[in-house]
Amino acid sequence: MCSGGFAKCLGISLMPLSIVCVLCNILLFFPGGKTVTSENITEEVWYCGGILGSGVLMIFPALVFLGLKNNDCCGCCGNESCGRRFAMLSSILFAAVGVIGAGYSVIVAAVAINRGPKCFAVVNGTQMWTYPFTEGDYLSNSNLWSQCIEPSRVVSWHLSLFSVVLVMGLIQMVMCAVQVLNGLLGALCGDCCGGSDGAV
Repeated sequence: MCSGGFAKCLGISLMPLSIVCVLCNILLFFPGGKTVTSENITEEVWYCGGILGSGVLMIFPALVFLGLKNNDCCGCCGNESCGRRFAMLSSILFAAVGVIGAGYSVIVAAVAINRGPKCFAVVNGTQMWTYPFTEGDYLSNSNLWSQCIEPSRVVSWHLSLFSVVLVMGLIQMVMCAVQVLNGLLGALCGDCCGGSDGAV
């Protein structure tokens, strides 16, 4: 497969991952599927890692990758493949943007998973909205989940959705890193190494 065609496959794959991350982030604004006041929503949700990092910032690389297969940029200096080589080289910049966006999403999700959700819990005999868990202790002991009284199922909701954002972000980082290598290969060798630059 030529580098332009491979980039298009990456772009097609990035789009649904971005949509999933955006949807997960939106659902996190409704802990346990319930509506709560804004001050009782987990802080990391407001950082919008899934919406901004793995969503908006990932759309630009995905669209660029999608257009690389048929992008010859009308050539330059009498060389028809020159424009395509430049397009492949410029895709590295967009891939770097994708890595940064996905990295931001992964960091936010990892911090949120380690910290746990904000919920109405009993702490030292007092009922309040707080973060009842420390250093991810609830991850290895599901019995602690009962400390969260409201919203119901908030711990599994929080853990499941942030885990999806984390995994999707890691996949996006890998795919954008692969495009960096693919872009270098396409810029150095042309669209198809070992074949015609104009091949598809």
